[in-house]
Amino acid sequence: MTIEELQSRVDEWIRTIGVRYFSPLTNMAILTEEVGEVARIMARRYGDQSEKPADADCDLGDELADVIWVVTCLANQTGIDLTEALERNFDKKTRRDATRHKSNPKLSQPQS
Repeated sequence: MTIEELQSRVDEWIRTIGVRYFSPLTNMAILTEEVGEVARIMARRYGDQSEKPADADCDLGDELADVIWVVTCLANQTGIDLTEALERNFDKKTRRDATRHKSNPKLSQPQS
């Protein structure tokens, strides 16, 4: 699925099943909640915190998809074409970081 298709499918789902978009402020709060769920999984599964038995059923992919969903809702309701925005963002990062990361000695060391 392309990003354009994603935006269209989310919009169609919202308008037919979800009735209407939540307000942008509500969606921002929901995004914060979803990112927190991703952070909890990452900290417990890949970080130093130990997982609780209930954490074993947490699906990182599903939580990441929730984040993408809400970001897509915010883009749709504020008139952002995510394909165009991502292209501009790639260009910006490429210009800004063309040599920056390659010359960073911290990145040439193996990850611990």
